Amino acid sequence: MDRDDQTLPEAVRIALLRARHVVSSDSRDVVTSSLRAPHEHARILALRAAAHHGWLSSDDWDHASRDEVDSVRREVASLLAHQHDTFARRNEILLRLLSDEDALVVDAAAFALGEAEVVEAVSALISVASDHEDARCRESAIAALGSIGDPRAEATVIAALNDKPPVRRRAVVALTNFDSEAVEQALEAARDDRDWQVRSAIDQLDRDVD
Repeated sequence: MDRDDQTLPEAVRIALLRARHVVSSDSRDVVTSSLRAPHEHARILALRAAAHHGWLSSDDWDHASRDEVDSVRREVASLLAHQHDTFARRNEILLRLLSDEDALVVDAAAFALGEAEVVEAVSALISVASDHEDARCRESAIAALGSIGDPRAEATVIAALNDKPPVRRRAVVALTNFDSEAVEQALEAARDDRDWQVRSAIDQLDRDVD
């Protein structure tokens, strides 16, 4: 569970914010010592600064990804979406976070896996897209599957056209990365969707083609 942490000393907060923009031994010491601070907000600020400067080891990422506070785990997943230099355990961490108990962690992990086009995540993303109880997670998983474009996901993305409107809209966009007669038929049927934004997404595809 998240905790509303109101006790982070102002001096610590300022030091961590400054460390995000200053490279020095002092700033690195502040950041490193705060990665395991008792205050969740300090840990989040330290993660942001350390990720920005490339100061996090695989063990640091792994430790943070197992934090007891949901918001810290969400931060890990969000930051990993923008880590252009891969490290040995990134995909392992993101795949674990994809089954997190917190829906927003799952949402962020799915986004990160899609951004990195992690092919080995396709099966897990299919499960989230098909079975997760939170529509936000299903939507993010569909978007990730579209980014990856693996043929194994085609049927799942087509099936998402029967989900809630936000998921259906995402599925329309995701299907542009698949090419088959089944996809064409599914998109054609979506022209008559009861949600105007789904229909608008189809119209936008037509304009992009023209």
